[in-house]
Amino acid sequence: MARDPEHVSKLTESTFKNVMEQFNPGLRNLVNLGKSYEKSVTAMALAGKAYFDAVSKIGETAIVSPVSRELGVVLMEIAEAQKKVHNDLEDNFKRFHRDVIIELEKKTEMDVKYMNATFKRYQSEHKVKQESLDRSQTDLKKLRRKSQGKHSSKYDLRENEYLQTISSRQMDMQKFIADGCREALLEEKRRFCFLADKHCMFSGQISNFYENAKEILSVKIPTWQEKCSDITKVPDSVVNVDSGPPPAPPLKAQFSPLANMFNQEPTFPFNSSSDHSSDQGSIGDGSLSRSTSQSSGLNVSKKFRVRTIFPHTAGNNDTLLSFDEGDIITLLIQDEKDGWLYGELEKTQQRGWFPSSYCRTYTESVVSNSSNLGTPVHRLSTISLPETEEEEDETVLLPPPDYSDDAPSRPVILSMPSPVNTVSLVNGTPKAPFLAGGNPFAMVKLKPTVTNDRSAPLI
Repeated sequence: MARDPEHVSKLTESTFKNVMEQFNPGLRNLVNLGKSYEKSVTAMALAGKAYFDAVSKIGETAIVSPVSRELGVVLMEIAEAQKKVHNDLEDNFKRFHRDVIIELEKKTEMDVKYMNATFKRYQSEHKVKQESLDRSQTDLKKLRRKSQGKHSSKYDLRENEYLQTISSRQMDMQKFIADGCREALLEEKRRFCFLADKHCMFSGQISNFYENAKEILSVKIPTWQEKCSDITKVPDSVVNVDSGPPPAPPLKAQFSPLANMFNQEPTFPFNSSSDHSSDQGSIGDGSLSRSTSQSSGLNVSKKFRVRTIFPHTAGNNDTLLSFDEGDIITLLIQDEKDGWLYGELEKTQQRGWFPSSYCRTYTESVVSNSSNLGTPVHRLSTISLPETEEEEDETVLLPPPDYSDDAPSRPVILSMPSPVNTVSLVNGTPKAPFLAGGNPFAMVKLKPTVTNDRSAPLI
């Protein structure tokens, strides 16, 4: 639908005024609000990172606990993921400041001058063209008043010229108004398009931010929730009490013939149930009879201990026990395993395996007053096994005390006195006479078996 030039001209002027009086001031306000928005998000990101730093520290505290170790890991992973999300958010708002806020601020300052100059130019050109058209129309009216006399025919040519001039100027005026209106509307649209395009770009960045945040969090959330689902669950390593020592070393303990210098009875007479029954009433073995214990009102605690006769170094094997000569070791397992015994060093309370040939029996009973009747405490003397009286020199082998990887594999040859009345030894311990013929199953290879903790010896 065609519009008259005056209406189109008013539309053009209103468009320029809309840009200058509404859009540009609104853009200035938008820039200020955008800066406030950016500051608030930056402050939120900093506060969020500080918050999750505190969560991470609490997680570090939980890791120390044997029960809450997994929850500590969960807390630290949550904090790390959230801090990464906040870092991405900060990066997005840095781009928002660079691509939107700064550009809007720059465009607004330039556009105020540009639109003012463009509108003034339009108004001035419109005024010139309108004045030219008005002047032609005025001249035509004067000519027509003159042509009303007797010689009107001589003015017809001039009137036609004026009419052509007026028509040409009217068409030029209409074209100017139409072009001006189109240009004003396009200028307005350019500004709204610029604003929408910048925020579309920012919206795309925010969309990518949320997609990345979702990818970071959604993958790990099920795992986190699984570890938090059962608060009654306690790790088996915490609930199960150690029911036995670590397994004995796979290699057979090195035998030291120096042990033969002590002509002693079987070193560890506590290997069988029959030995236990025979030792019940023996004072020589460091125990008191049942009747003595009951009649005197004393509690008798019997510990099977040995005294070391050589120093021993565990090296880099943490299952072995290091000790010096003359140390006392309490046997925690009385059964020998391939020449190894398991015990606790009294002076350090350390536990480990050690060669049985490095020690000899040291049994002592401690009698304590349990009836509070003033009965004195008696300490039985240490049992010393008889030494050999006749000696002769022979060459013996002393195994290396260091069990580390760098230890020499060749034994040290020493010349030491050897007892005459010796007892046949197996892995450093006396062998019973009925086993003198050897073990017929010694060469049988056993298949490796796997047992649970309950099959291990109780200490």
